[in-house]
Amino acid sequence: MHTKGGKTQTPTAVRQLPRPTPDLGAMPVWNLDDLYPGPHSEAVAADLRAAGAEARAILERYQGKLGELAKDGARLAEAVIRYEALSDTLGKLGSYAGLLYAADTANPEYAKFYGDIQEKITAITTDLIFFELEINKIDDQVLARALEAPALARYQPWFDDLRKEKPYQLDEQLERLFHEKSTTARNSWNRLFNETMTALRFDMDGEKEPLALEPTLNFLMHPDARKRRAAAEALAKVFKENIRLFTLITNTLAKDKEISDRWRGFKDVADSRHLANRVEREVVEALVTSVRAAYPRTSHRYYAMKAKWLGQPKLAYWDRNAPLPDRPERIVTWSEAEGMVLGAYGAFAPRMASIAKRFFDGAWIDAPVREGKSPGAFSHPTVPSVHPYILMNYQGKARDVMTLAHELGHGVHQVLAAPLGPLLAPTPLTLAETASVFGEMLTFKALLATTANAAEKKALLAQKVEDMINTVVRQIAFYTFERRVHEARKAGELTSEKLGEIWLDVQSESLGPAIELAEGYESYWSYVPHFIHSPFYVYAYAFGDCLVNSLYGLYQDAHPGFVEKYFAMLEAGGSKHHSELLKPFGLDASQRAFWDKGLQVIESMIDELERL
Repeated sequence: MHTKGGKTQTPTAVRQLPRPTPDLGAMPVWNLDDLYPGPHSEAVAADLRAAGAEARAILERYQGKLGELAKDGARLAEAVIRYEALSDTLGKLGSYAGLLYAADTANPEYAKFYGDIQEKITAITTDLIFFELEINKIDDQVLARALEAPALARYQPWFDDLRKEKPYQLDEQLERLFHEKSTTARNSWNRLFNETMTALRFDMDGEKEPLALEPTLNFLMHPDARKRRAAAEALAKVFKENIRLFTLITNTLAKDKEISDRWRGFKDVADSRHLANRVEREVVEALVTSVRAAYPRTSHRYYAMKAKWLGQPKLAYWDRNAPLPDRPERIVTWSEAEGMVLGAYGAFAPRMASIAKRFFDGAWIDAPVREGKSPGAFSHPTVPSVHPYILMNYQGKARDVMTLAHELGHGVHQVLAAPLGPLLAPTPLTLAETASVFGEMLTFKALLATTANAAEKKALLAQKVEDMINTVVRQIAFYTFERRVHEARKAGELTSEKLGEIWLDVQSESLGPAIELAEGYESYWSYVPHFIHSPFYVYAYAFGDCLVNSLYGLYQDAHPGFVEKYFAMLEAGGSKHHSELLKPFGLDASQRAFWDKGLQVIESMIDELERL
């Protein structure tokens, strides 16, 4: 379905390459032509028309007939193949609108285009709601015989996943209602959060102009303690000024989720996320229990040590990510960052570096900080018929290099899984973090190995420990916060004060007595986008980090055939359960010992820092 169709210009907001800066050098801006030449192009209009017509054709051809078709596996395969092809077209449209909007959320034209595309996709896919519901009505024995047909057999994992959804599906009319209402419900509240957060500006003492969120947050890692404090206070002030809106958004979305969960029959507030992640509640509980039990041995111990390094009895919350006082400050240019990551990937496997290099050569990365651009970083898989795109807000810090390695890991994973097609390529969130965290670890170890300066080595190690604490401890604290918020919301709306109280309680438990949570920090829950966009997503980071720690230990121990097994795991996409993917490595995520082993990697690094 992918046609590039000649040389065209990219959309206005991402057409011009930014001027090179003296610190970072020229940085790439993505070219979205591989998706569409522009939001008003005939290609977009044609795909919308074709998708609408195909959805109606599938409805007319197959509604009420899939059970009968299942008696012939080849005929059912034809229906599934058409359904899959249409999902690729719709995914391409949605990806393009989302990426255009992410590049410049302040652009009203792109905001409108994004909203319009979402509405049109929702309208088109409403005609397809019957499809998966009818498949789940097919008798198990009949479906098993149908899956003997070669054309249908490749979709076995998809059918297995659909069966897991069956107990929580509603009748078709209710599913249509939930689906159509999403445009004016969750989707609209998500958009309100995005546009509000993008528009916020923070007046920092010492800065001539108000700053957007991303550069303000970046000051929390500034060498100057006064800058860190000024940034923290500016953040707290603006969050507090907008706290009523963020409280309303949080209450509304929590209630929206509670209604959906209640109608579908989910028992626990996070069960819908576990189902989407294809992971059992018991596995997540084992992870959470292990991480929380390790707080004193990880975050508490590290922050107490860092307070001594900074000559303080306690660390103010804005000093939590402060660089070490004797840390050599070095700005990493974009070209240097590219070389570092590709070098680390290539040392592991040339194939890995070769795939990653395509992102640089093909203008698949949008790197610089820009007014109106979405904060943070991501790798968007788009659809298998095209390729992923990476968004960065690169500012030349060592952490930014690690973020680049992280997002390229996602990108490599998405490229490797793409041949499976739209129904099988998407990876559950828990395993989607595997390649990203592994790529980060490869890059970190390569940097550490080439660092001779003792102070720089200590700084690198400390930074990695902090990143791992942020990925594991902090994300499990986020998960605990979400659980408490969603549980409490069942009894009624939560005030801003109550949300702040829960936040401080959870943060105090995870960060420990060496961190002082001063006034203002109680509102910091409000800027975390995962709480809004993907409830309970956050534990996937801890899952991936601890899993990768175990995997990397095997790699260091020269586990037989590790590289081949690793690539096979990534190429499997979403076609295999986590237990099946980990089995060749001899790992079992259902056991608490598995998670304890991953946490021991963090503890061992803290041990090394104590020796240094």
